[in-house]
Amino acid sequence: MFVVRLRLEKVIQMKKVFIAILAMVLLLILEAPIALATPEKDNSSPASNVELVKKVTLRGKPVGGGKPVRQAATGVLGASLDTGAKRYAIVVGISDYPGASSDLQYADDDAAAVYNALIEVYHYQSHNIDLLTDMGASYNAIQNAINEVKGKARPGDEVVFFFSGHGAKGQGDPDGDGEKVDEAIVSHDGSPDGNFIYIWDGDLKEWFSGFNTNRIIFIFDSCLSGGMTDLAASGRIINMATTEKGTGYESYYWGGGHGQFTYYFALEGMKAGNADLHDHDGNGNLAEPTDVTIEEAFDYAKANCQMQTPTISDSFTNDLLL
Repeated sequence: MFVVRLRLEKVIQMKKVFIAILAMVLLLILEAPIALATPEKDNSSPASNVELVKKVTLRGKPVGGGKPVRQAATGVLGASLDTGAKRYAIVVGISDYPGASSDLQYADDDAAAVYNALIEVYHYQSHNIDLLTDMGASYNAIQNAINEVKGKARPGDEVVFFFSGHGAKGQGDPDGDGEKVDEAIVSHDGSPDGNFIYIWDGDLKEWFSGFNTNRIIFIFDSCLSGGMTDLAASGRIINMATTEKGTGYESYYWGGGHGQFTYYFALEGMKAGNADLHDHDGNGNLAEPTDVTIEEAFDYAKANCQMQTPTISDSFTNDLLL
């Protein structure tokens, strides 16, 4: 009887040990998803009813013509770039999106054109420009580039952010800014077989908060870009290719392959000097690229764009000359 009781106690003890081990294993299993549930934010599907609004690639000659516009340019120069101030830029263009059905033809060409214009006309240094295209223009790459410039920029420096690609909209307040409908630019996830990653207007507002300079120029060549006014702040100009609900267009017709807004704003308006209507430098000449203000370039683009209506939010005092 004593032996039986002893064996029974050993069995009970072994069961207790087994239960304790099983409990620890279950605890580890339950905790594992928690550790895996906090990856880098990718915003791939944070909102409801998300709609990617594709920029349209035209195959033939655009229809329609220019239109009279209310001028954004005042003809009066605002504060000029201080001696010794630096220029920084983040230039993004995505043509090769994940899959084949959403690819664009000329968004990466837009980025290359803006990159070259900043260097050749406006004396930006290549080492101060982040050129991000296609798979290189991932959510994380764009955020990191903005943070890098934020860490460098000092009061009086100049910052340009350019984006050409798709836009999107979604409900559910994915960025926490209280809007019923949010707009986004559509980035890559950096993988050949990856996904779309949405950078919401509130995300961009957060990323650009805390900049030490109040001389920032935004240029968006994407659908729905008129909704990017969340970025508005003193010293900033937001140039948007469309209205908040509008569609953007690209075509070979514009400079051998560009987005319509980029072509008229950056290439014809600024680089070719066609937007220069005010003799800011007082030399008696017009149509000088180095004398084109941001507002003049916008006015030229809006007057010439067909089938889309560019919009601007200008919180810079008078006109800004790069």
